[in-house]
Amino acid sequence: MKNRILVVSAHPDDEVLGVGGTIRKKVNQGNEAYCIIAAEGITSRNTKESAKELKKLHEQTLKASKIIGYKKVFFLNLPDNRMDSINLLDIIKKIEEIIEKIKPQIVYTHDLSDLNIDHRICFKAVMVATRPTNGCCVNEIYTFETLSSTEWQAKTNKIFQPNTYEDISNEIESKINALKEYKGEIRNYPHPRSERGVRILAKYRGLESGLENAEAFCLIRRIIK
Repeated sequence: MKNRILVVSAHPDDEVLGVGGTIRKKVNQGNEAYCIIAAEGITSRNTKESAKELKKLHEQTLKASKIIGYKKVFFLNLPDNRMDSINLLDIIKKIEEIIEKIKPQIVYTHDLSDLNIDHRICFKAVMVATRPTNGCCVNEIYTFETLSSTEWQAKTNKIFQPNTYEDISNEIESKINALKEYKGEIRNYPHPRSERGVRILAKYRGLESGLENAEAFCLIRRIIK
């Protein structure tokens, strides 16, 4: 059965870093994929030309989305790294509106253990927006890891513990090409948000699961009907 998939990411490029290979694979298999970018992803850097830079960032997101195969990207334009300044209920309602519109069966979002505050808020908002009330369309929820956030959390805290692995050996190049569209976001190695860093993580998750390249997820909830 073909599914509609929704990725709820905090910032532009998270939707590629965390789940880009998997989405490309799912779309190749005939599924539909949609994406929410919650925060605008630029103003926390005190950029003098924020409006111009934001427009450029959105253009890069749309170019990357075509490579990955997203049918539509929804920009919420919430304040970057300040989503905690917004009432959580307001964020939940925005996500609920989109869920009601596209009716996804599968949702991917950030892990609660992430260092970044916007990532954690996305997780909390998604869990409320997808609560399993009668008639809820969402049957599966997965969290993904995001380089330069998930692995930087203090190891004394609860950390990302994947229990699901997706083979992206045929999609790793598409993921890298999509990431390269984010010219202002990609960094030089050994920064984790670099081409080499992404390849290393895919290989490492592959080692854990007997695959050449993999993306790792934590299954939060699966309802079998």
